[in-house]
Amino acid sequence: MTAVLAGFLIIGVALPVLPLHVTNDLGFGPLVVGLVAGAQFAAALLSRIWAGSYSDRRGAKRSVFVGLLAAAASGLLYILSLVFLKAPLGSVAILLVGRAVLGGAESFIITGGIAWGLGLVERQHAGKVIAWVGTAMFAAMALGGPLGAILYTSFGFVAIALMTALLPLFVFAYVSRTPAAVLLGHGQHASFNVILRAVWLPGVGAALASMGYCAILAFSSLFFADMHWQPVWMAFTAFGAALIAARTIAGHLPDRLGGARVAFLFVIVQFAGLLLMWVAKTTLLASLVSRVENSLNDGDCVLECLYVT
Repeated sequence: MTAVLAGFLIIGVALPVLPLHVTNDLGFGPLVVGLVAGAQFAAALLSRIWAGSYSDRRGAKRSVFVGLLAAAASGLLYILSLVFLKAPLGSVAILLVGRAVLGGAESFIITGGIAWGLGLVERQHAGKVIAWVGTAMFAAMALGGPLGAILYTSFGFVAIALMTALLPLFVFAYVSRTPAAVLLGHGQHASFNVILRAVWLPGVGAALASMGYCAILAFSSLFFADMHWQPVWMAFTAFGAALIAARTIAGHLPDRLGGARVAFLFVIVQFAGLLLMWVAKTTLLASLVSRVENSLNDGDCVLECLYVT
């Protein structure tokens, strides 16, 4: 949980200010904002299977270590991009690479973190491990919004870059003392096709359900700024707080009602939330809607549990 909290905290601090940096400091429009924000998610998608395979072969703890080191490297690339501020194309190109590296780091940290936790507990506690690691992840998102805004307002994007480079190294030193999970035995090997047939449907559902989440992460700070709403990080913090509350209060619903039914219910909630955010006229309403809309991620937790079962 500590590794995941730190790994996603450096993601969280950048989310509300990265669009502002690309727009205000580098002078690019929404398309480039989308590319810079999306580079991390694309890299995370492409590296997910690799991260899982590495964790299985080399150990979950080592996977987390690789992720933390890659996250620190992305911070160094952020710093390098600032050297080329007078050449915006070069700066944004380096920033894109840094975001891609951070996406790979995210895959190794979250995959290794979950596998590490699962390896330390009995099977009947697997759902709790997923829930608590997910809570750490989105607690980092909730904390990262205001922290990132404070750092950016006070010191500029260089403060975000330095935090991204240094925090993973401190966490690396801390978690190195934590015992690795002991692999007690190997199950029957399954082919790629068998695994794909088992997970493709919940995977597609999770991907489509995450589009609203990605829209908020990439563009809500620009939306708030365009509407002259303050603070611009409120949507991110509301998102994280609502997700933690949903997992705490309604985390039992999949066991009682079934995963697919709960996921479908919260897809409707997501649609209503995004629609209301679009027509909102005040920052309070938009933030409250963000809280309600992002309770969908209780449905995402359902999809995660489907992968385990």
